[in-house]
Amino acid sequence: MRRDKKITKLAKKLVELSREVNGVVTDAKVAEVLAGLKQAEVRHRLLVLKTYLYYVRREVARQTAVVSAPTALSAESLEAVAAKFSAVYDRPISAESREDRTLIAGVRVRVGDDVYDASIAGRLQRLAESVH
Repeated sequence: MRRDKKITKLAKKLVELSREVNGVVTDAKVAEVLAGLKQAEVRHRLLVLKTYLYYVRREVARQTAVVSAPTALSAESLEAVAAKFSAVYDRPISAESREDRTLIAGVRVRVGDDVYDASIAGRLQRLAESVH
């Protein structure tokens, strides 16, 4: 158990090193960290890399708003979503669009583990659950 805590602590520190000044994890910083890790003598390198990958993916999900809608959103709409969620979370958030025709109308936004559902499909599902 002690080794797992050390590996987790190291992986979290590596994620901190992967951030730019504004707090955003970038490809360039991750590449720098991986290059440094390759040169360093690290025990259990594979386990450290897997743990680092897990935390980097979590962090990237926390800084990305995935907007699902029945049709593709315009660049202006995505910019507005990014600005709104950046203000809500008080950190930089980027937005990406995904088409999901099952939503019927409206949008569903996922930022990390948080889901904001303003879709017709979501409303119908909540209505069906409240009836049963």
